[in-house]
Amino acid sequence: MAGRKAPQGANKTIIALSAAVAAAAVGYAVFFNKDASIVGSGTQAVAAATVDLGALMEKGPLDENIMGKEDAPVTVIEYSSMTCGHCADFHKNVLPALKEKYIDTGKVRYILREFPLDDVATGAAMLARCVGPVRYFSFVDVMYERQKDWAFAQQPLPEMLKLAKQAGMTEERFNQCLSDQKLLDGINWVQARGETKFRVRATPTLFVNGVELRGVKSISQIDDVIQPLLKTN
Repeated sequence: MAGRKAPQGANKTIIALSAAVAAAAVGYAVFFNKDASIVGSGTQAVAAATVDLGALMEKGPLDENIMGKEDAPVTVIEYSSMTCGHCADFHKNVLPALKEKYIDTGKVRYILREFPLDDVATGAAMLARCVGPVRYFSFVDVMYERQKDWAFAQQPLPEMLKLAKQAGMTEERFNQCLSDQKLLDGINWVQARGETKFRVRATPTLFVNGVELRGVKSISQIDDVIQPLLKTN
């Protein structure tokens, strides 16, 4: 996770991304290996813990990124990092089935929360917010689908700009977004609360009505948690 302090008056994410350009290839090895080891161990356990759903749903400084009916009986919250290979796997191979089976049928409300593992992931999370709520999830899908093109490129910013422009963002808006301190602070708040309050340690981490699932789970493993909850509602 990023922890560098930017010079006074300068935006942390812009500086961190710019400084990371020359070292991006090294960053790929460091962050991918870190993520793989943490999440790999997490996939061995089905349910690690249970947290209070009321506390989990408390409003933060940013609007939630939500798919599904507000009154759905089951709420699935995902903490995700845009540069996480396992998160890309989940979004490409598991989330579509979850959406078809549960979200689109009104049984699950799905919430995506930011848990960036590095500065490039932070920038990507900011851009996803800046494209607006209508395009948010489609932009996230594209970012995960094209993750190898931008996340660990030698020059991540130009590749990220290309994808942002495809979502209708101008270069001026792109730079404004990555310089938005209030947005950066909000994303940092979401991540810090996930880590300190709910002990999120890896990505992806799911909470299904408060039941914690770490790592990439198959749709059948998620079924095992969701189905009993539906029977009690």
